[in-house]
Amino acid sequence: MGFARTCSVALVGVEGVVVEVQADLEPGVAAFTLVGLPDKSLTESKDRVRAAVVNSGVGWPQKKLTVGLSPASVPKAGSGFDLAIACAVLGAAERIDPRVLADIVMIGELGLDGRVRPVRGILPAVLAAADAGYEQVVVPECAAVEASLVPGVSVLGVRSLRQLIAVLADEPVPDEEPDEPGRPDPLMAGLRMPGTGAATGMHSMGAAQQDYGHDLADVVGQLSARTAVEVSAAGGHHLFLQGPPGAGKTMLAERLPAVLPRLTREESLQVTAVHSVAGLLPPGKPLIDVAPYCAPHHSATMQALVGGGPSIARPGAVSLSHRGVLFLDETPEFSSQALDALRQPLEAGHVVIARSAGVVRFPAKFLMVLAANPCPCGRFSQTDDFCECPPSAIRRYQARLSGPLLDRVDLRVEVDRVTRAQLTERGVRGESTAAVADRVRAARERAAARLTGTPWRTNSEVPGRELRSRWHAVPGAMDEAERNLERGVLTARGLDRVLRVAWTVADLIGHDRPDATDVALALQLRTGVPRGVPMAIGALT
Repeated sequence: MGFARTCSVALVGVEGVVVEVQADLEPGVAAFTLVGLPDKSLTESKDRVRAAVVNSGVGWPQKKLTVGLSPASVPKAGSGFDLAIACAVLGAAERIDPRVLADIVMIGELGLDGRVRPVRGILPAVLAAADAGYEQVVVPECAAVEASLVPGVSVLGVRSLRQLIAVLADEPVPDEEPDEPGRPDPLMAGLRMPGTGAATGMHSMGAAQQDYGHDLADVVGQLSARTAVEVSAAGGHHLFLQGPPGAGKTMLAERLPAVLPRLTREESLQVTAVHSVAGLLPPGKPLIDVAPYCAPHHSATMQALVGGGPSIARPGAVSLSHRGVLFLDETPEFSSQALDALRQPLEAGHVVIARSAGVVRFPAKFLMVLAANPCPCGRFSQTDDFCECPPSAIRRYQARLSGPLLDRVDLRVEVDRVTRAQLTERGVRGESTAAVADRVRAARERAAARLTGTPWRTNSEVPGRELRSRWHAVPGAMDEAERNLERGVLTARGLDRVLRVAWTVADLIGHDRPDATDVALALQLRTGVPRGVPMAIGALT
């Protein structure tokens, strides 16, 4: 009787569970039994592993073979267990010393020819292995850079099962024939999920923002909207842009990620883990260190927005935009069910999805930008009569955005139609992205210094009770906002959000505490009612 064991990782969302892969050989009729709650793709690994072992020049043991995945109560899915199963079988057959395998975590899919193919979720799987105390990990060669992002773990990248057998058996490592230059590497196909390309809006654009020339200086006019974008980036406040078609709402949203500060190391690992599970890591860039940008189409379902799926839940748009920007263009065209599903992740910073296979939690701390036309035809305005929509149609269209959802949005700005004079004026451009990003970075540093020793990093995360009890505005600065609360213009949540925005304005300007001017600007950005203060941050400094 032969027995061997090694380890792999089962992913539940972006969290991993180390699974012990055990192989037992006994005399009897040759058979291969796989136990431990495997799914369909994992059950099929029996045929992949057998063919890979034989095509690697090793004889398949003609005995009764049982492979167990422990703990058996955890559902296992995917083809990432192939490499561990093959090595456990070879250890039980004494082709490899079983003692060498015991403390190694192996992740990878096997082709029928013995090549090791990458799988999604390498980074969260290696993070789980490191948290469990394992120090040696074997992954596909093309995913070794991603696995090396985890500190304290020795990573071995292999291109074929033959190479891994030689390394573990202390034999000369054979060379694998390289692919023809200029041809796409078929192994990289394992890192992409079908149906999640650039056309879906479910991808990380952040890494390319600086290269695409998305500069705020290209936006003509829109002083109020530019100020709202700057305040939104500095404090992490959600933004609602309403205006006619062609006014620049999408341009402003596309330029917001470049204004946000670069991600910290911890945030980069969180974002990269989500994109790795989703199969959306940019080619050749295993670590995402800039804010992602996600812009799903208005026909997206609730599962596409918050995550889900028929079996194993997968991350949705709110998780793919974690630590970045979620842009919902033509927001009233989204289904009301999908929009209302955003309320919980907006408050909690994560989304919990319950399925029969288990409960999955994905991070979802994103900056939401809503864009909408004022009416179905888009030409409704208080200053002209171009709109032909009846008042009832305008009310129905605007009512598609529920009050509870809009109450969670800190900044609401009317984006005006661009005039001919603004469009043809030469030599006058707004501030560039670099100038605004510098102010945003300085404001974030002021907020971080003030919030040192607390679990919060931006003003939008601080609870209202803490703002009212620990960090006070200038005496009398909140009088006008409190009168708006008494008149019903603001809710209690709205008053807290005005105070948060006022702190962000104070950080941008350089004030120690919000004064009446800062609160007036915050009120104007919240309610849209002019308060007699300049809308440009530069004019207030």
